[in-house]
Amino acid sequence: MLGVQLAALLDGAVPGVAETLDLVAGFDDALVYGLGRLDEEQTGRLAAMAGALRDTPLGPAVGEAVEKITAGSVGDEQLATLAGARTALLGAVHDAQLGRFDAALGRARASWEETPAAPVDGPLGASRSWLQELAITGWRGVDHDLVSSSDQAISALLAEPRLRGAAVLLDGLAAELRASCPVATMDRVPARRWADLWARALLLSQPGTGGPARVGVVSGRLLPLGVDVLEHGTAVQVQVHGVLEAADGSAARLVRASVTAAKVDTIVGPTLWRLLDGHPVLLKALAEHRSVDLAELPVTAGGDLIWRDDQATLGEPADPFATARLRLTDALAPAVPPLERHPVRIAEPVLLEGYTVDGDALALDGHTLTVDLERLPSCGPLTPELVAASSACIGLVRWEAGRWTLQPLAVRATVKRKAVEAHGGDWALGPTDPKVVKAEARAGDAVAVLRERAGRLLRR
Repeated sequence: MLGVQLAALLDGAVPGVAETLDLVAGFDDALVYGLGRLDEEQTGRLAAMAGALRDTPLGPAVGEAVEKITAGSVGDEQLATLAGARTALLGAVHDAQLGRFDAALGRARASWEETPAAPVDGPLGASRSWLQELAITGWRGVDHDLVSSSDQAISALLAEPRLRGAAVLLDGLAAELRASCPVATMDRVPARRWADLWARALLLSQPGTGGPARVGVVSGRLLPLGVDVLEHGTAVQVQVHGVLEAADGSAARLVRASVTAAKVDTIVGPTLWRLLDGHPVLLKALAEHRSVDLAELPVTAGGDLIWRDDQATLGEPADPFATARLRLTDALAPAVPPLERHPVRIAEPVLLEGYTVDGDALALDGHTLTVDLERLPSCGPLTPELVAASSACIGLVRWEAGRWTLQPLAVRATVKRKAVEAHGGDWALGPTDPKVVKAEARAGDAVAVLRERAGRLLRR
């Protein structure tokens, strides 16, 4: 990313974005107190959302749904319509911001094409019923009894493999609510986040919802750029961003490859990599900065590789900075699936060089970009000090809380007059810092202990 590109990205607000987010905030506020007890102000906010969508294909349905809900009829169909309306508004914000990014960097992006997907039906009624009860009650009315009533719906979804995504989403929402009970005593409710989870869960719970379609397979060379580590108390996901050079000679394209593992909240830091040791090819490629040769690996229209280690072979050494410098300019970015069109999902790989960092502010040719230091992974060598000393960075540009930010994935820096390089996946095969190795040894192998205990329980 050059200074002129950064200037184009940061050049003022995109028209209409702030107003659209205000409409979403109005709906989210209504969910805080419950659609079953709307006051005059909240009724007005719902009407404003319906008015904004009046001339769109959703307009008539949203208008009717708002009328019925304000009259006290909060049904499944009306809630699904409002969830769709909210998703459409955030999708418009996503498209506007991603369009700004693509225009600033000159990045080409594939257009979305609907592909046939087998409709997923199953035990969705209990899920919709619980989500309806949440909407009527409102977040402020959530207690342990209401959260516990989700157990049946979650168990039913987990029993159907094709509904696992919806099940995990619903379980995550229930877990957050359970940890916050009673919500009425909270100083501040995370209204946007919970509304995001609620709306997505409700749309995924509609009959005939299509699952994530595998639109094809790819063979070729994967050149990793960097790793985004997504950590939760009960799960960890490693998402590798990279460039795929297809064997058929088609244009290089940006892709992601994700692997996930369940965990407990005591497993943190470099130990997290031990949970993913079922993917040795991917981990070795990250730790040793090597390419990966793929053979008929499934890929979705959204650019997500369905990772299978047995269809991947370690390739030659591949410097991520060289890959970013040579291939990011011409790699085709993937289309964004409809339900993924949300501003928080924007995470675009970039290369920045020749900048300076002061605190969390990155300055390049007189322009400033905020560096999100809180996203630095605990399981790798990246530190705020290294970021501050760096002059080259591979990172993800995001749009959050009304501003553009940079999440570093790898940096080149000068420390004590020596050039150093640090990548988020450098410790995928174990830490290389002697101090961290000693600390890990003193702490013991938590993963091995937990696996041994689990094996003992299963043998009983």
